[in-house]
Amino acid sequence: MILPIVAYGDPVLKKKAEDITNEYPNLDALLDNMYETMYNAYGVGLAAPQIGLPIRLFLVDTEPFADDESLSAEEQKTLKNFKQTFINAKIINEEGEDWAFNEGCLSIPDVREDVFRQPKITIEYLDEQFEKHTKVFDGLIARVIQHEYDHIEGILFTDKLSSLKKRLIKGRLANISKGKIRVDYKMRFPNQKKKR
Repeated sequence: MILPIVAYGDPVLKKKAEDITNEYPNLDALLDNMYETMYNAYGVGLAAPQIGLPIRLFLVDTEPFADDESLSAEEQKTLKNFKQTFINAKIINEEGEDWAFNEGCLSIPDVREDVFRQPKITIEYLDEQFEKHTKVFDGLIARVIQHEYDHIEGILFTDKLSSLKKRLIKGRLANISKGKIRVDYKMRFPNQKKKR
């Protein structure tokens, strides 16, 4: 089932999400719905707060990046085959020199900005079977994970922009929260005027 993606301005996107247990109701169905929602919106990641749930859960599938011809064959292959569910994730280390990459977000359609992040992360998480992993990721996979991880920490990529950049996109963000934007996937807008 395709779920509506929560738009910029909804308080759930600013909330630090809570851990879940393997008793979480209908988790398999939720994961299926989240993957379906993400693919329907042509996303490479989706976090539970983006569908209105303040829980520490996100998923990543970097296959769309595998078509980038500026990447090595090895990088393309890695991106093509990376699909992972992250439950109760905790980034325990970020390292390397900050690098910029033009990021967007399904909750903030039509806004893309360069965001600086460190290239290498170590992350602890549970998979969908609630087995624990500690892994190191780098490059684009690390970046997508960092972006989705920020969502469960109540942080949006626009929070990482300079105050000048924030002022420049303020009007566009206000319009998104009011639903004054055209998107080709289901969304829920926090400040949309109800039609009579």
